[in-house]
Amino acid sequence: MVLYLPDDALEAMDIAPPDIADAIERALVDKSEGRLHVTPKSALLPGGGRYMMSTLAVGDVAVVKQVTVSPDNPARGLPAINGAIMVLDAKTGLLRAVMGANWITAHRTAALSAVAARRLADPASTTIAFVGCGVQAQSHLRAFRAIFPLAKVLAVGRSQATVDGFLTHVTSQGLEARQAAPEDALRAADIVVSSITLNYEVAPFLDAAWLKPNAFAAITDLCIPWQDETMPAFGTIVVDDMEQERTSEKPMVASEMLAGDLTDLVTGQVSAPPKDRPTAFAFRGIALGDYAAAALALTVAEETGAGQRIA
Repeated sequence: MVLYLPDDALEAMDIAPPDIADAIERALVDKSEGRLHVTPKSALLPGGGRYMMSTLAVGDVAVVKQVTVSPDNPARGLPAINGAIMVLDAKTGLLRAVMGANWITAHRTAALSAVAARRLADPASTTIAFVGCGVQAQSHLRAFRAIFPLAKVLAVGRSQATVDGFLTHVTSQGLEARQAAPEDALRAADIVVSSITLNYEVAPFLDAAWLKPNAFAAITDLCIPWQDETMPAFGTIVVDDMEQERTSEKPMVASEMLAGDLTDLVTGQVSAPPKDRPTAFAFRGIALGDYAAAALALTVAEETGAGQRIA
């Protein structure tokens, strides 16, 4: 029998964002000490604006994820991102669980940002700006509210309907929220989350020099909207995985600008960031994040009886 956990079952378990971030931190330590083995994410651009990716990590269990970003899906009435996750016994290879990938992708991405933000962002941050107002904006808002005393939200987006929907979601939680132009949002924010659609045809429109000296940017979109020539404005830039970044066809940031990766940050190998310049965490998504979130979800499901057993 195999445990089946579709996205709605994962959502219903209501796993707290700090618990996912803690699981990722433990996985990072396990990786640094040789108990967790991961491969760089593989990605393909097969045309039609589609972006297809897969990850693999092996520790106490083996976790394999495949996800496709399909920009035409919203017109079909479908989520833009879809996929699936397999969790297998690490010793025998037998399948233990099949999970939806959307919940894991959304929440592990926000948790990765939270791990970096715990160390790079100002603990007193009250204003957060979102460039891109879709799923990642909502998951990051939930994760960051658990860490910072957020009171004001600024929204930047190209789709007015998406921006309006996000603002309604924010105000329903008792936060102040308004739409803003990109420059105004970056100049006012303590924290910035950029999560636009992964499309290299988008002309960069964000200037890192607009940021406050102590601001933190969580860049989930391969740095596509950020102007390359302005990135030296950051005092510290950390990526999720240095090996993955070195092997990627199109680097997010020039290698000489990188202070290290998330494992280096968590294990204390990255120097304390300067207080007079902004910091950034730029990432593609790593197998370790999917592994940590999926393994935690499996544990919670087995403890609570969530999901469905199928033959």
